Amino acid sequence: MKPTKPAGLLNIAVIVAALGYFVDIYDLQLFGIIRVASLRDLGLSEDAIRIEGESILQWQMVGLMIGGVIAGIMGDKKGRLSVLFGSIVLYSLANIANGLVETVEQYKWIRFVAGLGLAGELGVGITLVSEITKKEKRGLATSLVAGIGLTGAVVAFIMKENFSWRTCYFIGGGLGMLLLVLRISVYESGMFNAVKQSNAQRGNFFMLFTNRDRFKRYLFGILIGLPTWYVIGVLVYFSSDFAREFGITEKVDPGKAIMYAYAAISLGDILVGLVSQQLKSRKKALFIFYGITILFMLLFFTIQWNGSAQQMYWICAGLGFGTGFWAIFVTMGAEQFGTNLRATAATTIPNMVRGMLAIFILPLFKAIRGMEGMGYVKGGIYAGIIVMAITIMAAWLSKETFHKDLDYVEQ
Repeated sequence: MKPTKPAGLLNIAVIVAALGYFVDIYDLQLFGIIRVASLRDLGLSEDAIRIEGESILQWQMVGLMIGGVIAGIMGDKKGRLSVLFGSIVLYSLANIANGLVETVEQYKWIRFVAGLGLAGELGVGITLVSEITKKEKRGLATSLVAGIGLTGAVVAFIMKENFSWRTCYFIGGGLGMLLLVLRISVYESGMFNAVKQSNAQRGNFFMLFTNRDRFKRYLFGILIGLPTWYVIGVLVYFSSDFAREFGITEKVDPGKAIMYAYAAISLGDILVGLVSQQLKSRKKALFIFYGITILFMLLFFTIQWNGSAQQMYWICAGLGFGTGFWAIFVTMGAEQFGTNLRATAATTIPNMVRGMLAIFILPLFKAIRGMEGMGYVKGGIYAGIIVMAITIMAAWLSKETFHKDLDYVEQ
């Protein structure tokens, strides 16, 4: 008989979820880190590298959005563990296939498939950890998962510095397969097992839209996370392009910028859990980190003219630290909903945010920079202002979830 009572902070689910998220982030950020090298190796010009790089990134993020819906529904219908097993097999095989691509079209489709697989890792993992861990330690546990997991981007950069881009993809696929062995030791959530025996509807994605209060919780849950992928998907991913606009003559490596950002995000995600615990509030911790993000956004656009590559890296680190509220944001997504919809919500919410990069943030950035008198830098500034305004309003209207009892169902 598997244990179902709440576990302490360092339980097996936390450890395995953290390692799973580590592999997830390694694979998710690998394209951004090796984007230039891989596309150059495929024979693209410098202009084509930027254009096709944005396109491949959008395909990956759309895959994450669609995969998030599928994984979330399956997590509530079939169980948290079945999704975690299935997702890691899919994205591991996709990353191995990525090491074999020969054309941009192949690259787009395989990153789309990788996105489908990567979508299930974080939300379902956080759902499982939230349901298994004692509620007093829940925020710390999910912060630990995110903090450890986000260092996957640092390892991806180290691999990029020592191996070819194709080998880096093979390593990601291999790490995923090794993780499958660890997954065998994790047990299913007791809350899910209890709901499975009831008559409650499980994994009905459309229930998120059929009730006004539930839809507001879901919508605000997505919008409070928008700055993370504005920062990573625009400012950090394309830091070398911004550097040229700022007149920085030194070479800026986007992969190194991502590494700096994610090392700092990892620290931020651990600290935000401690801050939330100390303040006994998810929302207060969220606003503190919004303030840090805004500060470094201001620095990004004001002090870098004719600056240096190293300054760019450190500002990207500051931006990363500010967006270290990812752990609390995903935890709030899990805490906002009953057990019969929790995996659906917690998995789709972060993946909708990732998908927003493809369908809202990048198109917004492109549209503004294409306006007369705007350009690349002003496009980034105005896109950032719009994103932060939406996010702050959504956070203000969101419900506090600290210490919320999760053992209930949505009717």
